[in-house]
Amino acid sequence: MAKERIDTALVNLGFFETREKAKAAIMAGIVYIGNERIDKPGEKVDVSKEIIVKGNIHPYVGRGGLKLEKALKHFALDVSGVVMIDIGASTGGFTDCALQNHAAKVYAVDVGYGQLDWKLRNHPDVIVLERTNFRHLAVDVLTVGSPNFATIDVSFISLKLIFPKLSEILVPESKVVCLIKPQFEAGKELVGKKGIVRDPKVHQQVIEDVISQATQFHLYLEDLTYSPITGGDGNIEFLALFQFRPNQLQNQRISYNNQCTESDDYRCTENMEAETINHIRNYESLIEKTINDAHNQLQS
Repeated sequence: MAKERIDTALVNLGFFETREKAKAAIMAGIVYIGNERIDKPGEKVDVSKEIIVKGNIHPYVGRGGLKLEKALKHFALDVSGVVMIDIGASTGGFTDCALQNHAAKVYAVDVGYGQLDWKLRNHPDVIVLERTNFRHLAVDVLTVGSPNFATIDVSFISLKLIFPKLSEILVPESKVVCLIKPQFEAGKELVGKKGIVRDPKVHQQVIEDVISQATQFHLYLEDLTYSPITGGDGNIEFLALFQFRPNQLQNQRISYNNQCTESDDYRCTENMEAETINHIRNYESLIEKTINDAHNQLQS
């Protein structure tokens, strides 16, 4: 019985031109052997059996839609009726996925111009905000109200530069799905050839740094997974779910202020910093497992 990785088999048998496209199809849930759906690109299968590809590998206008689709499923998120802001909309994969999952309105924000797919550009529930640097977003452009759900998929910029403005416009208790791209978060000395980050330790450092930065702006990690497909350059990426809880830090400050005198200010600040560290520690095992799973499934 000859066995090989399903993603490799799909390429060898001519279903797809590249393993990347094969992986996308597998993670989209359209690859079967007989009646059994295959959902792991690295799974070894009996290639003598019939391999079937059902349905459309491209259900969204951009491959980013597959990433948000996994986030919605993995995090059990219901976006029905939400007002969403899609930061780094590009062609609109995230926006398209959200609309197909019954989002009420979507602000599609991008610093570029002319990238958003035509069907979304003309969609009555999409507010197109092109040529817009999110860091300088004016509140008056949010014409259908403040968003209560956000997605972030940005390149050539760190997420830590997005969080300040995001914390100014979100409705309290909003959920935020962030695509963490290590190549844009790690220092240049930690990025390998062709801009690819392969070291799991760097991935861990990047994820922990993003969580720490997010916490400073009242965004608290709730869950974490990896993107079902790598970035266009081959980088492993991660999906983080945060919730915007602006009152949590305020309540901590009140609690510490009630306990501390002016002479204890330094100790109180230390206590609040410890809260952030503890928040990360609570997710250490999840971070480690997510990184290991990502490397097992996606690393070439």
